[in-house]
Amino acid sequence: MTTWQPTASLEMLQTRARLLSKLRAFFADKDIYEVQTPVLSHAGNTEPSIETFVTQQSEHSKYPLQPSFLNTSPEFAMKRLLAAGSGSIYQITPVFRQGEQSKKHNPEFTLLEWYRLNFDHHALMGEVNLLIRFIAKDFLAMGRSHFYSYQDAMIKFADVDPFTASIEELKAATVKAGIDVVGMEENTSETFSLETSHQESCRNGWLDLLMCQVVEKNLPLNCPVFIYDYPASQAALAKIRKGSPDVAERFELYINGVELANGFHELSDAAEQAERFKKEQQIRKERGLPGIPADTHLIAALKHGLPDCAGVAIGFDRLLMVLTGAQHINDVLTFPFDRA
Repeated sequence: MTTWQPTASLEMLQTRARLLSKLRAFFADKDIYEVQTPVLSHAGNTEPSIETFVTQQSEHSKYPLQPSFLNTSPEFAMKRLLAAGSGSIYQITPVFRQGEQSKKHNPEFTLLEWYRLNFDHHALMGEVNLLIRFIAKDFLAMGRSHFYSYQDAMIKFADVDPFTASIEELKAATVKAGIDVVGMEENTSETFSLETSHQESCRNGWLDLLMCQVVEKNLPLNCPVFIYDYPASQAALAKIRKGSPDVAERFELYINGVELANGFHELSDAAEQAERFKKEQQIRKERGLPGIPADTHLIAALKHGLPDCAGVAIGFDRLLMVLTGAQHINDVLTFPFDRA
């Protein structure tokens, strides 16, 4: 087989085009308009679990020789638009992440991201559910949607309370589920840490393992499943709602056990966002990862004032995989990285 040919069939490429048209029709009907933001930026993603592609200007360029970064998400630039008064917006764009190549990953992939003014994460979950049902009706029949809090999902599918269980109890729940935990004490590491302590990192590692290996594999099939109100230590860019316990106003969407979307009731506090960037940079340093400059433009925009809003990112290629039954991301791409 010659490698100049696309890996997706022509029929799949036509299906992809129709799906993009349906997405745009959905947003046009709601008066949410499409924007385009830069793919190349002076700042990168400081999140320790995501590695950014780094490039730089030619020595012949009029710009100084300094690293530039391919976007892992359009989130920061879109929030700057929101702070400038754009109103509700969406974007369909290529994004780039190092080291992500598997059946469900390609270093370059397409992200659908949108923001709704005066929405919290619950309201946005409702709109995501409408979108999924609008575009899925031509592909497959879906059962009723399910909505679980993170705590309820862990108790129901992993038989453990994530907010009260000790690390040893989380480990025991993992063993009970039949997962090989040899070496996990050294290898479990959080995805969205806001703390640098080993204990917090270890705790989130076990929670992450239970979510990926137990909860996701037991979720209802052939329907949208939403999990919301994550531990505060996994807030990422979401607001934290104080309570007993504190929770991050964040949600994820799954269909047939595949994670498709990550959404937040967006953090608008500039000082807290700057502190989260600082903590992520410290974690990168502790793990021996290269330093990444934080986006100071975002901090300035938050200081100016981000309107109350919720945002969500959906992996478009994965969504197409789920709707068409494709078993590998290469089946829905023109030229994956091996052929790019």
